Amino acid sequence: MVKIDNTVNTKKIIFSGIKPSGELTLGNYLGAIKNWAKLQDDYINYFSIVDMHAITVRQDPEELRKHSLEMLAIYIASGLDPAKSRLFIQSHVSAHAELSWVLCCYAMFGELSRMTQFKDESNKNPENINGGLFTYPVLMAADVLLYDSNLVPVGADQKQHLELARDIALRFNTVYGETFVVPEAYIASTGAKIGSLQEPTKKMSKSETANENSYILMLENKDSIIKKFKRAVTDSEAVVKFAEGKDGINNLMSIYSCITGKNYNEIEDEFTGKGYGDFKLKVGEAVVSELEPVQNKVNELLSDRAELEKILKNGAEKAAEVANRTLAKVYEKVGFYVF
Repeated sequence: MVKIDNTVNTKKIIFSGIKPSGELTLGNYLGAIKNWAKLQDDYINYFSIVDMHAITVRQDPEELRKHSLEMLAIYIASGLDPAKSRLFIQSHVSAHAELSWVLCCYAMFGELSRMTQFKDESNKNPENINGGLFTYPVLMAADVLLYDSNLVPVGADQKQHLELARDIALRFNTVYGETFVVPEAYIASTGAKIGSLQEPTKKMSKSETANENSYILMLENKDSIIKKFKRAVTDSEAVVKFAEGKDGINNLMSIYSCITGKNYNEIEDEFTGKGYGDFKLKVGEAVVSELEPVQNKVNELLSDRAELEKILKNGAEKAAEVANRTLAKVYEKVGFYVF
């Protein structure tokens, strides 16, 4: 069993997670997971598979279980090391649900009703506007606050939720004294938002569109990836240059930059005098080269289910050790009778 020594905590703490509600996309990889892997030596990390968040939308139980295990394999294949980071499924640590209820009593109805994501999801699923969808940001706050998280990697669409977590933490601290660390946003310098290949002003997401040409799946085959990049939206200028109004090209340049490490000036120089066809093919080939070893590793990991379950069990135990300590402190402060 892998053990993580956390007796002397001089590093800042990071928490983040992704819902296992579907197959992960290139946007998830470049915008989140790849950046997480770079943080492992400098921070104490909790990277969760947040399955409790997923069920605000109806899920097929078998598919949810499948995607949860697949996501763990993708985490590890992408460079997350169970010896350096706590990798676990959210529902395996009961303190997430327990703290969420307490924090609901310190979140105001008006705050929750103003959450943009609640409005957006309600419009998309008018037949299933459930209480979990409404209190979703409070569970997210519990996720973060349980681990004394200093930093939370977030995209632009999650900043509002992090602000609510900060407000709840400050409100609770004001009433009961210093209890929670007030987290701050961690935004990576590259890849913070990878756009759709068909609607580049929107984030790449399988759940947001019925157009399969809009996204690249992490486990997608080479031919399909190349075909989708060839169909990617660009503009009529035919010049590879990062500029206002060139959303499609800007998005492709961002993807290429995340993979190659080249800045936009270097990319512009590389494709001077070349057309969009050459550029889109090159980006597609770079993505294939990046994802192929990850895909091979995922298949290898999924062939040993027992080992993946051992990693999940160990990760949950390590996470619960910290989470339960925070929960006990909260329970005592609010007046619950504790033995």
